[in-house]
Formats: sequence, C-alpha cells, structure tokens
Amino acid sequence: MPPMKVSDALSATVTRFRRARVESPAGLVAPVRSDRRTKNLTPRLRPGDMAIIDHVDLDRVSAEALVACGVAAVLNVARSISGRYPNQGPEMIAAAGIPLVDEVDPAIFTRIREGERLRLEGATLYRGEEPLARGTLLDPVSVEEAMAEARAGLATQLEAFAANTMAYLQSERDLLLDGIGVPAIDTDMEGRHVLIVVRGYHYREDIVALRPYIREFRPVIIAVDGGADAVMEAGYRPDIIVGDFDSVSDRVLACGAELVVHAYRDGRAPGLPRLTDLGHDPVVFPATGTSEDVAMMLADGAGACLIVAVGTHATLEEFLDKGRSGMASTFLTRLRVGGKLVDAKGVSRLYRSRISPWALLGLVAACMLTIAVAAVSSPAGQVYLTFLAARWDTFSYWLTEMLT
Repeated sequence: MPPMKVSDALSATVTRFRRARVESPAGLVAPVRSDRRTKNLTPRLRPGDMAIIDHVDLDRVSAEALVACGVAAVLNVARSISGRYPNQGPEMIAAAGIPLVDEVDPAIFTRIREGERLRLEGATLYRGEEPLARGTLLDPVSVEEAMAEARAGLATQLEAFAANTMAYLQSERDLLLDGIGVPAIDTDMEGRHVLIVVRGYHYREDIVALRPYIREFRPVIIAVDGGADAVMEAGYRPDIIVGDFDSVSDRVLACGAELVVHAYRDGRAPGLPRLTDLGHDPVVFPATGTSEDVAMMLADGAGACLIVAVGTHATLEEFLDKGRSGMASTFLTRLRVGGKLVDAKGVSRLYRSRISPWALLGLVAACMLTIAVAAVSSPAGQVYLTFLAARWDTFSYWLTEMLT
C-alpha cells in the first residue's frame, strides 16, 4: 500500500503550522502539551505545539486529529507501529511532514510542564542543554518498512478478528437476532431516516456533503460521544446522544437531546455518574459492543427505515485500524441492521436535491416574464406602466435639478 495522501483541508493546516513554528539552528523549539489519551489532548493543542502521547498503534482518526491541530511534532512513549496490523496513523503523520519520535522515555510525562517551550533535536527533547528524554525518530522510509512487516502478519489479526466475532455472537445472540435488550426511548424514529454521526473518518467532509439531504429529509440525528460536538459545530442539534460521555462537552449536554448511556454487560456505566451529577436522567443501554453499535441497534430497534452513517467504520481495514478486539461487534451489527444501513459517502454521491438552483432560477425568470407580458398586454397593466413612467420622469427631473 503506498503512503496515503493528506486531504486538502489537512494540507492547508500543515502549511499554517509550518509557518508558525520556530526552527532554531539546533532543532525545533515549540510549546509541549501531553496526555496519555490522544483524544483528550487534541482539544488543548494549538498550531505549532509538540504533542506527547501514549498511543500504541497510532490509528488514522487520531493522526488526522493531530495533523488538523497543526502540531509541530509528535512524541509517543509507546510504539506507533507495533507490527500487529498495518495501522494508518504513522503514514498520515509522515505524509504531513511532521516529526514522529517513538518509544520516548515514559518519565517525560512527569518531567515537563504544560505549555513550556522545549527543543527537539533529532530524537532527543531538551530543556536548555539538559536532555529530558530520547526516543527513535521515524521517517517516511522507516514507517513504510514497519508497515510492510505489519502487513506480513495480517493473517494473525484476521484469525483473532474471526475468534472475537464468534465470541460476540455467542454473548449477544439475543440482541443481534431478536433485538432483545434494546431500551425504549422517547424520540420517535418509526419509519423515519436516521443519521448517525461518529467523530471518525472524514466526518466533517461527510456532514457538509449531506447538507442537502439533511435539509430535505430532516432525519433524526444520533450523535455518538464526541460526534455530538461535531453535529453542533456543523450547525445542527442532535436528537439523541449515545456513548460513555467521556468526550462530550457540557455545552452540548445541555442542548436538549435525549441521552443514552452505553453500559457494559457487568453493569458498569462509566458515563452515568457525570450525567446524574449534572441533573440528567439518561436511558441506560447495556451491550458488549461499541457505542457505535449501540446507536445502530437503537435506531434499528426503534423502527428507522434508513440509517445513514457518518464517520463510522465500513471496511475491514478500518476495523483493524481501530485497534480494538471489540470491533468484531461492529461487523456483526452491520449484518444485523442489513439493507437499512447506508454510508454517508454513498448518499452524498447518489443523492441530488430534487430542485436544482438552475431550476429555481428558471422558475423566477419565467414568473418575471409572465408579469411583464401581462403588464404590457392588459389595459390595467398599461395604466400602471404609464403611472410608473410618470413617476420615473418626476424622479429624473428632481435628480437633474439637484445636480445642476
């Protein structure tokens, strides 16, 4: 697989941060920000920052978020490519021309101060002349070599994926086959279109492409975790928010959407305490799979006639790139939902607004022509035209007197 190209939007961001960052004769000097969870770090990043993360097998969605933030460099205390499968994140970082330093000393999280300006020279991070941490610098060549080795071991991951699929089928057969366990909700979806938004692959571009579809069909919008913020940023309001609510802002929680907490089969619901503390009374949906699966099962169980998915995982490569054994549940959920499910890219390519701008322009022109013909041919119209001509002559005379 050749290295993937960065989209035009990400390329523009990369250009901006390259202009903003400071290159000293001894290396890159920039503020540093760190977090062991990449999705918690990206909201705090500013163009030109160095990001310090702990992310084994850096996936494509996380890499796109880092590139979109305009980071100057990425330092990973874990291995960005472990070799388990060909994860796409490091290729994205390398294609953007961003230095990627792997296997940095984990003690770096305790040695730095948030926002302080440090210097990255090669694979070593300095405070002044004091080396704080060292790692391994990954360039495009080394990334491609590591990806080639990962592809060679892909068969092992496929076997694990198949085993996880069977395990999930056994544990959730009642939910998958008969829909048993889907909770009742207040939002009416019977016979309606449903739009599920996940903050995943190309979700921004897909939402923009779907604007004519959303305007015409007004689907029920189900946002999955951080997808709720994405929906609000696009100018819409989610009808339902599903997930463990670890990446949803308080502002979005107050938008009036119905809240559905994804709980584990053992009863644990990590997002429930936060919602109850904020005064919400959410619906609890216990399920083994991902929040993305819960949203699809919820829409299917409530009688949706069509489910359009934005930012979700659609291919085997994307399932593996997610880096979770639980992604087997998404595969089976898609089989359960069946023909109702359509990817956003398919809708945007096939759907066209029923009334085109050119048709509207032609209609307006025809109306204007009809009015003009009626005014010229009818006695009342001629009287009105004579009146308008007299008023125009009066205005012209007044304007001439003012200018002379």
